[in-house]
Amino acid sequence: MTLDNKSAPKGQSPRFLRQYELVERVRKYDPTADEALLNKAYVFSVKAHGDQKRHSGDPYYAHPIEVAGILAELHLDVATICTALLHDVLEDTDTTFEELSQEFTPEIAELVDGVTKLGQLSIPNATRERAQAENFQKFVLAISKDVRVLLVKLCDRLHNMRTLEHHPKPESQKRIATETLDIYAPLARRVGMDRICAELEDLSFQYINPSAFESVERRLEEWRETQGEAISEVSTDLRTHFDKAGIKARVYGREKRAYAIWRKLQRQNISFEDVADIYAFRVIVENRDICYQALGLLHSVYRAVPERFRDFISVPKPNGYQSLHTTIRTPDNRRVELQIRTERMEDVAARGVAAHWAYKNNNYAYDPERALESGSDPLKRIRPLVEMMEQSGDADEFLEHAKLEMFTDQVFTFTPKGDLIALPRGAMPLDFAYAVHTKVGDTCIGALVNGQKHPLRQILKNGDVVKIIRGGEAEAVEGWENLVVTGKARSALRRLTRTGEAEEFARTGELLAKHAFARDGLTFSDALMRDAVKRSNAENVDELFESLGRGKQSLNAFMELIFPARRKEPSKPMALRREVIQDSTARLYVKGDGLREGISLHLSNCCSPIPGDRIIGLQNVEDEKGGIRIHTIDCETLSSTNIDPDDWLDLGWRRSADQSSATGRMTVTVEHVPGALADLTKIIGESDGNLVNIKTVKRSPVFFDMIMDVEVRDNRHLVQIIAALRASAYVISAERSRGETIAAK
Repeated sequence: MTLDNKSAPKGQSPRFLRQYELVERVRKYDPTADEALLNKAYVFSVKAHGDQKRHSGDPYYAHPIEVAGILAELHLDVATICTALLHDVLEDTDTTFEELSQEFTPEIAELVDGVTKLGQLSIPNATRERAQAENFQKFVLAISKDVRVLLVKLCDRLHNMRTLEHHPKPESQKRIATETLDIYAPLARRVGMDRICAELEDLSFQYINPSAFESVERRLEEWRETQGEAISEVSTDLRTHFDKAGIKARVYGREKRAYAIWRKLQRQNISFEDVADIYAFRVIVENRDICYQALGLLHSVYRAVPERFRDFISVPKPNGYQSLHTTIRTPDNRRVELQIRTERMEDVAARGVAAHWAYKNNNYAYDPERALESGSDPLKRIRPLVEMMEQSGDADEFLEHAKLEMFTDQVFTFTPKGDLIALPRGAMPLDFAYAVHTKVGDTCIGALVNGQKHPLRQILKNGDVVKIIRGGEAEAVEGWENLVVTGKARSALRRLTRTGEAEEFARTGELLAKHAFARDGLTFSDALMRDAVKRSNAENVDELFESLGRGKQSLNAFMELIFPARRKEPSKPMALRREVIQDSTARLYVKGDGLREGISLHLSNCCSPIPGDRIIGLQNVEDEKGGIRIHTIDCETLSSTNIDPDDWLDLGWRRSADQSSATGRMTVTVEHVPGALADLTKIIGESDGNLVNIKTVKRSPVFFDMIMDVEVRDNRHLVQIIAALRASAYVISAERSRGETIAAK
């Protein structure tokens, strides 16, 4: 199965499927398809959208027709294809739900309603972020009822991304691409639809960070020119070995996509040259047993790289993916990655949940039994999102937790009975407990990892066997929210602590408000607050402060509410509107058990903690003023102190930190050539970073080392900037700096 993503030349209208072409495409895999119903939906869509146009100038109905075509390539049932043809008529035309039910079927009408966006819902004074969160809640609820809603929405988003170049506003292009990368691509991977996920990621990458995308593409082109002949030789050798052994195998290569390479540069702290699997080979064989025969043959004729072997056939990924992964060394010492699987496994890897549609009882539909035979039911990956929605206090909180839950880097852990529990990298025992069951997490008081008792801050690794020690009553322990990384665990812990937390958020919001007044040289007064309440949807001043403390409202938006005339002032770039966290304001953004009133906080220079980092506090014994020094959990200073880890203060970032920025530090080694520094500053700027200081620490005729201070939103933002720098042809290495300082000038 291949997804046709070729677009027409710029300026030329793309050709969309004609009515008979769509019907023929469906009947190729479903001869019993209701041709009349497909034709009726096609004509209804064309008439309903009438003269509506897209940004490209094409008729609007070309979009739903193309979405239907993508779903037909995925071999979906007739009701799903009809839903694609009709998916925008409730939102963008006068068609009603009742009319759809009468003209077609209640099933199709329900599916269309599930795909429909938030536009028809009324949310007074809703921000774009709030609308997105509310829409995602509605979307997940619809998915939980019928996974076909997700499939239509993913293909809808895929076609919109393919045509995003026609959108007239660059800022809208970037917003749509960011939403795609944060929500839709992870959802596609979650249900195993790897090809759609990969294309969504690459298309988003082009708009979110164009300079990084161009750098990776340029490096890939250079790599093809130098490695193309060698890759061809490896391919020929592999086929020869299989033929001699009598193993019938289909061998083909695939090149790693630009975003996947960039993500690897982010995650593994490596340069482009160190990426070992830019090109990999897939070996497709007849059955499961031959997969292992092929593996044995390859390991007998080539040297294997032991740490690179993974068996996803015996232990499938949670989304149903199965394959043997191994890396070998060729006679010329070239590392080559191989993936060995059956045709069925190949189909599931490409189409994910869509690969489980089949005939059963004379009906072509999703077959859960067939899914289980292939490894696991991908729909299980959606259910945790529904549980989080039930536990979250509001839509914004749910969206925040859902993004965490869909994080793609995973570790595979096990219960004492051998059940697989997949968790995000960096997960701890409390995350494991909530992944097993909410009640297990609520009553967790400790954990055994591989038979040994460990603190709940222990980071879990691949293969760990975890046994949760449970207590009696479910209760929230202050600071435990800093001991989890999964959205499900955070959502559950916030549910336990929600009672009484409104007062804490209100106090935090009041502190933030008074700080903003002092920063701008203004006088804070209760009268101003009461006037602001009248202009807002808040019931009283405390509710206004609580909204600010929870991070639902930015400090900039809060000040505009107090002083409406500010809205008429020219808008500043987002990086300039964010408050920079400093020692003097750290109390507004850091929380933790043991932080007494009035105690000062200091951000340590040795590790430069920024929002998103796991942080702890140490009593400052070197300073006469005392206070607490904040360190990242992996700071090298911690290992060199004699302080018992049990004496560390577990700290965390308040939600207000989401609206702030902090100074991250990088060490960058750059080629000593004209244009290198200009390229670096361009990359940082296009990545929404603000370069505030730079120092050259070593210079030679060939390269120079620099320390750069950059204002960023959080640690993820800093990692993205570092990855973008690594993709530059001028950069030899780039990494987050630990311990270096820039002297004041």
